[in-house]
Amino acid sequence: MAASSPSSSAAANIMLAIFEKKTNNVDLYRPLRNYVAFHYSEREAQNLEDDLQTLKQLRSDVERHSDPSLPARRDLLQTYYKSLCLVETRFPISSDPDHVNALTFVWFDAFKPKQKASQQNIHLEKASVLFNLGAVYSQIGLSYDRNTVDGRRQASHAFIAAAGSFAFLRDNASMKASVGSSTTVDLSVECAGMLEKLMLAQAQECVFENTIAKGSTPGVCAKISRQVGIYYEEALAALNVGPLSQHFDKSWIVHVQLKAALFYAEACYRYGLELHEKEEIAEEIARLRSAVNVLTETKKSSKGAAAQILDAIGKLEANINRNLERAVKENDRVYLMRVPSASSLPPLPAFSMVKPMAMNEVLDASKEKMFASLVPDNSAKALSRYTEMVDDVIRTQAEKLQQASELTRVRLKEMELPDSILALEGNFILPTGLKEDVEAVQISGGPAGLEAELQQLKDLRRVNQELLVQTEELLQKEAREDSQFRSQFGTKWTRPQSSTLTKNLQDRLNRFAGNLKQAAESDGRIERSVREHAALMSILDARPIESALPSLARPIMSFDQNEDAIVGSLKQSLRQLETLGAQRAGLEDMLKEMKRKDDILPKLMTSTGSYDDLFKKEIAKYDHICEEIAQNIEAQEQLLLQIQAQNDEFSVIFNLEDYKASREKAYKQIEAAIAKFREIKDNINEGLKFYVTLQDAITNVKQQSTDFVMTRNIQCREMIEDVQRQVAGLSFQDNKNTGAFNSNYPSVGSQNQRSSTQTDPRPQTPYYQPVEQPPAPPYAHHPPPPYGAPAHHQHPPPYHIPPTSNAPYPPQVHQQPPANHEYGQPAYPGWRGPYYNAQAQQPGSVPRPPYTIPSPYPPPHQSGYYKQQ
Repeated sequence: MAASSPSSSAAANIMLAIFEKKTNNVDLYRPLRNYVAFHYSEREAQNLEDDLQTLKQLRSDVERHSDPSLPARRDLLQTYYKSLCLVETRFPISSDPDHVNALTFVWFDAFKPKQKASQQNIHLEKASVLFNLGAVYSQIGLSYDRNTVDGRRQASHAFIAAAGSFAFLRDNASMKASVGSSTTVDLSVECAGMLEKLMLAQAQECVFENTIAKGSTPGVCAKISRQVGIYYEEALAALNVGPLSQHFDKSWIVHVQLKAALFYAEACYRYGLELHEKEEIAEEIARLRSAVNVLTETKKSSKGAAAQILDAIGKLEANINRNLERAVKENDRVYLMRVPSASSLPPLPAFSMVKPMAMNEVLDASKEKMFASLVPDNSAKALSRYTEMVDDVIRTQAEKLQQASELTRVRLKEMELPDSILALEGNFILPTGLKEDVEAVQISGGPAGLEAELQQLKDLRRVNQELLVQTEELLQKEAREDSQFRSQFGTKWTRPQSSTLTKNLQDRLNRFAGNLKQAAESDGRIERSVREHAALMSILDARPIESALPSLARPIMSFDQNEDAIVGSLKQSLRQLETLGAQRAGLEDMLKEMKRKDDILPKLMTSTGSYDDLFKKEIAKYDHICEEIAQNIEAQEQLLLQIQAQNDEFSVIFNLEDYKASREKAYKQIEAAIAKFREIKDNINEGLKFYVTLQDAITNVKQQSTDFVMTRNIQCREMIEDVQRQVAGLSFQDNKNTGAFNSNYPSVGSQNQRSSTQTDPRPQTPYYQPVEQPPAPPYAHHPPPPYGAPAHHQHPPPYHIPPTSNAPYPPQVHQQPPANHEYGQPAYPGWRGPYYNAQAQQPGSVPRPPYTIPSPYPPPHQSGYYKQQ
């Protein structure tokens, strides 16, 4: 039941260790595997095969004491206990038919081995393992050599761990294991508590032995010794009442009783030495007499006590009597003090150097991987409930943080901070929307770039005008030649007049001329608008635009010269506010990170108590962050009040209201300038697109006119030859051919009817091959020819808009297909030329400018300047 170990100390002799409980053989493997296969699946049972075999081996090792090493035995019991915690939450063991009902655990009492407990639940198994763990720790403590300082220190740690094991047994398993009729006293709450105090007494005793060995002062030794006695007295009190009084052997009670008296007397003896040094002889005499009385009374019931304890008591008693005799003599001869009664003395001071080891972490099974894949429904539901609790905490705190940030933003905007401070320092920035509009204007060239775009309008108008004049001169020249030959040959000149054939072309040229006239008027209005609003729009050319804004200046006169102090304090408060905002962002990140790492499923799977208690403990992890959030918000509220007061003072000194008024006026001027610039810009873009489109139309008409003139020239030569043959008296067949040739004249723009029936799509070579002209290049790739180039040698390509216009969108060119015009004239006999194959535009169908190109400033302004007639 108890083992002893000698000690060199005069005050302590032997200590006690607890023997382990014994058990019967139990097969855990088969019942647990059957339960998994039945309630989950055979596959799950196969997956858990290794864990079940490990558990079976652990139970077998606990039964057989396979390793004689005490540390190995300790580790085995700890591992097995954590495994039992995992089993408890996954395998309900009881007599219930739906539970694991084929297991019965049997354990024998450690102090009365003939008594045993037999239960169909895991509580007895866990309590017995905890008891054995405490017993092994006590044996480890007794195994150290207490003749050395290090040995006594190690022994003290082992007894502290033993006390922690018995305390854990008392608080977590004793009550559950004591339910029912089949129980043993050694697992009761009373026995676990007694053994805890006994282990603490022996741990404190080791500390006392080291204190004596180090030569500490009598006062220190007295306090530590007294605490040893108190622990023994508490253990003795538990042994003297039921159910322990009838359960333990008499030698246990005698041992603990003698130890309690011994260390009380030791404390009196050490305390008396200190009193003697202080010349407090009367109290010294009273303390020593009290110690002698306790030892004398205890020795009366020392039957069966160990000889070492009795020897230590005898030696201590001799030392006490010697000091007592000396003190009485000194008091009778010198001090003559009245000796107080023992009952009137205050309790001896005590100081504990030990406390039970916290076993929660040592026996924590939440990190164990055994049976990890087996999650019962109740644990999954509990986890979901806890997750909702955490989400609610995080959601609530996140809303508080967002509200605090929004409040800061609104309050600062109301106070126009930090804009007013930036304005004072010359770092003011336009509102974001207005700033973006100004940047868009400046990127597109700004008001200064409008002159270049106006010049483009003029150039395009001139090019269109030149094309129009060249085309008209081409037709007029052909008409004059036709009129001369008609006058020369009279009735023999039988082909239709040019004015009849070119009526449609002339009408279109006239409409183009009208369009150009109207466009010129529109260009003039744009130019006038640019000149009239140049002063308004000039503010948009300022770079940076903030340089055109009014500045917040210091007052001209100051009486107390405290402007710098006011500005400095306001800046400091704003920096503090910014720091609080950064802290809020960090706190929110901390909440999210804590939630990400918060996995309590292992703890749920090992918890044997109330889930609510576990939830309350785990959710408390977030309390410190919630408290920091509350402190942050409270600090912000106070700081905003301070900033409000500082800003009011700042506004008065720097006349902020006048500055605001002038600044708003500048904003409105910028907005008006942007609106006017957009209007003018849209009108210019509309004009550019109009001229490019009109140039295509005029070029098309010019090409048709050129083809017409070529054809008329060929006809003219042939008719001259025919007339000359008639005059010279040529054959009748020639006259007939001539008449047939002049019978039909196609109008300009009509298609060659026979060309559409030819298999070869390429036109036949005409009688007269004009000078080949290169195709017109795309508008956006080649520069225009010089304006002074002769129109009748080369047709000018559409006007090219230089890329330096800075327009946000380059004008697009739409090539309009020529329309088919039928002039009602018969085709020339035998004519197979390509000159009329190109389709002409329908009468009155002037190409419309492509207005659908999106403007960079929505909505586009439609001025109607360039509407064609």
